[in-house]
Amino acid sequence: MAWVVWSRNTATLLLGLSGFLPLAHAKQLEQAIFAGGCFWCMEEAFEKIGGVKSVESGYTGGRTSAPTYEQVSQGNTGHVEVVRVHYDPRQISYSNLLKAFWTNIDPTVENRQFCDVGEQYRSAIFYLNEQQHREAKQSKEQLLGTGKFKNIYTTVEAAQTFYVAEEYHQDFYRKNPLRYRYYKTTCGRENRLNEVWGYTPK
Repeated sequence: MAWVVWSRNTATLLLGLSGFLPLAHAKQLEQAIFAGGCFWCMEEAFEKIGGVKSVESGYTGGRTSAPTYEQVSQGNTGHVEVVRVHYDPRQISYSNLLKAFWTNIDPTVENRQFCDVGEQYRSAIFYLNEQQHREAKQSKEQLLGTGKFKNIYTTVEAAQTFYVAEEYHQDFYRKNPLRYRYYKTTCGRENRLNEVWGYTPK
């Protein structure tokens, strides 16, 4: 991560959906893909939401196939850190996931989120179908319409191939709570969210 004294080692592991959820259950779920800076933090944010069944960290939007964390973090692949959210639409709507997304990012900055700088940390909504496209565009327009922000740099883009990140990135906040908390605090994520939205997500 940018501006962090330690580094995240790299490994390569691609996993399918069947590796996370029973197939019968997975068929009842829908997916959403969001980029909000460090995927560790976005995983934590979405996994706390009722109706969300699992969240995967990964990469998308770039020019290379099967990118590794080391390649993406150098900022030369065009890929961005993202999370893929598997949710039950009977319990939570896509529009409510969008609300959660906005309040966990800083939409006022371009090609960065908090202490992490570069296009790999830009904020974006990657829609998977036309319904998501309409809702994502509408949510951005509504946010602009409030007058709260002069500019919103978060993009709305068609989803491309999603590459699951290395296994050690998955549920990092659970596996390495002390290291995760240190990163999140020193990166200033919670303080900036409080400045932007008037509260600190828990």
